[in-house]
Amino acid sequence: MLSQRRPSISPVFVIATGILAVSTASIFIRFAQEYASSIVVAAYRLTFAALILGPVALSGYRGELRTLTRQDGVLGLLSGVFLALHFATWITSLEYTSVASSVVIVTTTPLWVAMVSPLFLRERLARGVALGLVLSLFGGMIVALSESCELAESKIVCTGLSTLFRSETALGNTLALLGAFSAAGYLVIGRSLRAKLSLIPYIFIVYGVAALVLIGAMLSFGESPVGYPAVAYLWFLLLALIPQLLGHSSFNWALGYLPASFVSITLLGEPIGTVVLAFFILRESPAPLELIGAILILVGIYIASQAPKPTE
Repeated sequence: MLSQRRPSISPVFVIATGILAVSTASIFIRFAQEYASSIVVAAYRLTFAALILGPVALSGYRGELRTLTRQDGVLGLLSGVFLALHFATWITSLEYTSVASSVVIVTTTPLWVAMVSPLFLRERLARGVALGLVLSLFGGMIVALSESCELAESKIVCTGLSTLFRSETALGNTLALLGAFSAAGYLVIGRSLRAKLSLIPYIFIVYGVAALVLIGAMLSFGESPVGYPAVAYLWFLLLALIPQLLGHSSFNWALGYLPASFVSITLLGEPIGTVVLAFFILRESPAPLELIGAILILVGIYIASQAPKPTE
């Protein structure tokens, strides 16, 4: 059931801010991975986010937290576990497969959300949202494949795609697919729970659970939580503050007012923001195919945003 309350801020504006914030994630992760493994980066990202939220949630929302039912607790636990799996599998997949392959697979998340939302959330998938989904997914695939393909004499020429089926690459692709599945589970379960909880207690529960799961995974893999240079902890903190607390929290806030299928489609705007930031920060110029894919993503998001939103 979508919230009938009228938000003081446009959910679309909040989502746009969230897209810009999460677009910094790959930049920060690239810098952080110079000092720590992917699982350590993921664990610190969620741990710092949960620790920052803790004082606010426990002091200002204690009463709401006490009203949680056992079912709410189970939903929060599952959502947090799915979020932890998403970060652990997706970030780790980049160690085994190409960025192109990983992004192509992970950007199938909205497809899985759109498929399961009608079953678990009773959310009807409008035609406009379906069309926007297809265009955005296609645009995301073009942006991802731009690393292996290029325009040559009005033709698309791809090289290096045979590596997709090598053993190590297959492992990375499988991890990326698990990342897509878990992200879909996180969004669908979060949509159900977010309708019952305010933003702060909801993200405190989900981020806290995800942090604990990732800490456990980090220790089980024999990774040390200490001993990194100060600059590494700075990147960990920036990941928690900007893409996590500002970015992901914006999407979680929007889940209280918009269908999960639509919110998941807007996540495909992240590659666009990443390309823009990479141009200014890393001096990486977007390829023609990246620009074409970005346009398709924007068109898809616009079409989906103009579709009628179901009220139940």
